[in-house]
Amino acid sequence: MIAIVGGGPAGCLMALMLARRGHQVEVFERSPDPREVPPESGRSINLALAARGLRALREAGMEQRLADLLVKMPGRMIHEPGASDRFVPYGQREHEVIYSISRAALTARLIEAARELPNVRLHFNQRCTGYSGHGRIHLVDAADGREYEVQAPRVIGADGGGSVLRQALASRLGFTVREDRLEHDYKELVIPTLHGRPQLAMHALHIWPRGGFMLIALPNSDGSFTATLFLAREGSPGFGQLTSATQVREFFASEFPQALELIPDLTAQFAAHRQGFLGTVHCPVWHEGEQLLLIGDAAHAIVPFHGQGMNCAFEDCGVLDTLLLADPHTAFSRFQIERHADCEAIAAMALENYEEMRDTVLDPRFQRQKALSLELERRHPARFIPRYSMVMFHDEIPYAVAQERGRLQQQILDALTATPDDVDWALADRLVGELPPLPQP
Repeated sequence: MIAIVGGGPAGCLMALMLARRGHQVEVFERSPDPREVPPESGRSINLALAARGLRALREAGMEQRLADLLVKMPGRMIHEPGASDRFVPYGQREHEVIYSISRAALTARLIEAARELPNVRLHFNQRCTGYSGHGRIHLVDAADGREYEVQAPRVIGADGGGSVLRQALASRLGFTVREDRLEHDYKELVIPTLHGRPQLAMHALHIWPRGGFMLIALPNSDGSFTATLFLAREGSPGFGQLTSATQVREFFASEFPQALELIPDLTAQFAAHRQGFLGTVHCPVWHEGEQLLLIGDAAHAIVPFHGQGMNCAFEDCGVLDTLLLADPHTAFSRFQIERHADCEAIAAMALENYEEMRDTVLDPRFQRQKALSLELERRHPARFIPRYSMVMFHDEIPYAVAQERGRLQQQILDALTATPDDVDWALADRLVGELPPLPQP
């Protein structure tokens, strides 16, 4: 028997993969069954699904079961102050798109699939309070307050960024977890449909970049959008200044007048939805022998600005499934060896992408380099792929490889755009030709 603590998307997907291999799986989730209660307002309503996540879902037999929930986004719609809206494709091939999906709907579908398997049991309203080694999990039943213990030969911790199992592991093994909280927080808002129709283009992730902060909006399958304001906690502007309806309305009228028109109950939503915090978890140890292992956010929570939190967690599930099949006696220790560098790489790239989304997209030189990188990819598809594309669309390229290759390619782009002159294509071809070939699918 394998016990999974955490019944969110990663925990449920891991349960499906393990059950399909014949394992008996017990899943313990602290929240109620999400199919029976509405999602919490303002909390992670949308997720962005890309190649790595899709591959894991495909391996679990779930890709087609989720098809009707996916909203295709082939690019960004940039809303600049005083300028016309500008659509920027993510890639240049038909398959280079990302998908918006409701977290609640995704989790519900995964739970439905898990319930169909006789060797999976899901236990909701069961809060994990600790771990005392040798597969012993301590839990509390939310219904009656009963405290009890479950012992399993293997325990997988998928209990999110605030992982109790991570805290227990750090205490037991005596290591320190570094949690770097971002100075910016977030608040989610809903842009409703108007007379049953979307108010924004459905084929894009919308961004209102404002330098030190931004607003984004992702489409939902019903035509509404989930908007998220990313803003400093303190300072000017900052959430600390937005404590009254008047202040909220004046801020949006000044910075995001379009959004103010799109959200008729803006101030009510702003007051009702909680302010969330963002951060990166750097955990040096993910396992205790072959009895306990952390995956997903429990091991390596990242900020959401590259749309890779869920994709990385789903990729974790696929990697662990493969390792367990190859050699179950060493899978937990090998998992950390195989994944740690990649997860540190995507954590760094996610932070860098925040600066790009809120600020750099407005820089003319960035726009020039973006166009140049696409042309270099057309000329040298085996050697030059934009870093964003490597992360989002090329699951055969590990995150750490994408990070290092992106660094080398940026040096080439900087050299080719050092002056406003036309690109020296002979130099460009030579520099790219000196790069080694990239992994191929």
